[in-house]
Amino acid sequence: MAWPIDGAPRLRSLLPQRHGGSGRGASLADLGRPGARVVARDLAGPAGRPPAALGQRPWSAAVSTEATVRLTVAQAVVRFLSVQHSERDGHEHKLFAGCFGIFGHGNVAGVGQALLEAELNQPGALPYHQARNEQGMVHASVAFARMRNRLSTFACTSSIGPGATNMLTGAALATINRLPVLLLPSDVFATRVSSPVLQELELPHTYDVSVNDAFRPLSRFFDRVWRPEQLPTALLGAMRVLTDPAETGAVTLALPQDVQAEAHDWPAELFARRVWHVARPVPEPAALARAVEVIHSARRPLVVAGGGVMYSEATEDLRAFAEATGVPVAETQAGKGSLPYDHPLAVGAVGSTGTTAANQIAAGADVVIGVGTRYSDFTTASRTAFANPEVRFVNVNVAAFDAAKQSGVAVVADARETLRALTDALAGWGTEPAYRAEAHRLAREWDARVERAYTLGHEPLPAQSEVIGVVNEVSEPRDVVICAAGSMPGDLHRLWRTRDPKGYHVEYGFSCMGYEIAGGVGAKMAAPDRDVFVMVGDGSYLMMAQELVTAVQEGIKVIVVLVQNHGFASIGELSETLGSQRFGTRYRYRNAATGRLDGGVLPVDLAANAESLGVRVTRTRTIEEFRDALRHAKAEQGPVLVQVETDPLVPAPGSESWWDVPVAEVSNLDSTREARRTYEANKARQRNFLAAGGSPESEHVRGASR
Repeated sequence: MAWPIDGAPRLRSLLPQRHGGSGRGASLADLGRPGARVVARDLAGPAGRPPAALGQRPWSAAVSTEATVRLTVAQAVVRFLSVQHSERDGHEHKLFAGCFGIFGHGNVAGVGQALLEAELNQPGALPYHQARNEQGMVHASVAFARMRNRLSTFACTSSIGPGATNMLTGAALATINRLPVLLLPSDVFATRVSSPVLQELELPHTYDVSVNDAFRPLSRFFDRVWRPEQLPTALLGAMRVLTDPAETGAVTLALPQDVQAEAHDWPAELFARRVWHVARPVPEPAALARAVEVIHSARRPLVVAGGGVMYSEATEDLRAFAEATGVPVAETQAGKGSLPYDHPLAVGAVGSTGTTAANQIAAGADVVIGVGTRYSDFTTASRTAFANPEVRFVNVNVAAFDAAKQSGVAVVADARETLRALTDALAGWGTEPAYRAEAHRLAREWDARVERAYTLGHEPLPAQSEVIGVVNEVSEPRDVVICAAGSMPGDLHRLWRTRDPKGYHVEYGFSCMGYEIAGGVGAKMAAPDRDVFVMVGDGSYLMMAQELVTAVQEGIKVIVVLVQNHGFASIGELSETLGSQRFGTRYRYRNAATGRLDGGVLPVDLAANAESLGVRVTRTRTIEEFRDALRHAKAEQGPVLVQVETDPLVPAPGSESWWDVPVAEVSNLDSTREARRTYEANKARQRNFLAAGGSPESEHVRGASR
């Protein structure tokens, strides 16, 4: 849990009397749990600024508890957000790098006016960025937060009605991926005098529900500010969740449009500079002891590294753990890059989109050490990947919800702190040299398959694996590849040679078509010193390409690789394996003779579309042309799109794994009946992992540890 750092011992008043009076209000700020114990060295910032003496207010001047500032609710929100900071390991970060927004009647005179005033009076305090689609601006914010390890993000303001509901998909994506973003959807009038207003949802059984209530199940924190007096507690609650590694995700504060413009006398100290400490919870000794005991018993252990390794900045600690113990490391989509691809103990991607190396090791693993993973169905191959009947799980996660999965030994703690503790506790213990050699051999065999996939020489159109190979070749180690949906995330997970912890950025929690370009914009804003390669298929491009205009407007250089195969190739391949014959997945004219979508290819020129938006475009047809175009794109200053057509019928090397997508039980199609037989055979291999501790022997293990 995060809390603001403040060395002052006194209680601080947060709320004035109702109606903005100058009297003392309820003293709320210090009635929660106490802050962290810190020493002077913990308070030193990255710029070498000397820390304040303990007992003093470390980063803000003293503020009179009687002083008030008269502002509208929207102005108060903007001013408050502009002075919020996060801190971890003594390093501060501006919590909000800015505010994305699209203005409508619901927010133009509220938050819009407040952002204008801030831009004129305090340039740079909370910069405004114009988006083209509300969903896109949330994606950009989430990508920014991921690149910044959840220590910084954006706020997003929208109008009411469709402007607000356009953010729902982004909210779900943020929460599923455990990434912070602050959503400020405008809402209907609190006074109800003008109701029903334009774009208001009316329900006959209640007046206190709007479309914004759809954010409730998608948000880690939701509040609607009906009165100005409610704002301070709403803001502080929102910041608490945004900066809590175990709770973070989408945070929604719905702001009725009349309340946004309402003036109020606020305590001046509400707008004092505030620093939220992002904690690193250490493992409980008893939980650590149980984990060590289980690992000690292992002969074929495997680490599954998830996104928590990245967000905890624990990649070097994972390397140290692996090298000290000889435990191989497999990676989820969010954890890819936890080890460089060529590290002797790296076996690569695991699960449905994994490497044969990782999946073979996973199949025989007797202990799986999950670090910062939520064990999605792709990671577990729909619970068929970990096939050893005696397998047990040790789960290191800052969130108890995730740590308890697979009935494993739960270590609810920070990934970095736990890896360090495990390395110390396991000193002198390690896997057998033969097991390490086996893992390394399997990884090298897989890499040879990757090299062949990179250099197929397929004609007349290249294979997608060849395109991935060229992007990997042309990109520098610190460059970033972005993707989210279609066949490319699976191919990238298996084939991409990751050389830097932040070099791989595939959104595969929600796997949202349309994330790619907007996410690329956000990633580049977070890491302007890295080139960002956005790999997107024509299906995802057609879903959401509008933020290319934002990239042009802001001068943000993203290199978009548009892989065009004239259809939904990923689902086409899946459809074929499920006996559905690629039905409805190709971009074809309706055939007048058959009445079906099996006519000629639709002549959609997506490159021309990008060009019309102001993007520099290069069209290529061969791998040589594509390689040259990418090298030229590296030298450009603004957004670039390189189009390449590929053959959708050339698959990448397979994972020898499975993903549970049900097949029709009855059908008159031979293809479907055959697919159903295969499905039932795979379904029989699924496991529930219901025994406490992850194996039938868990009671013995637990008893031995008492």
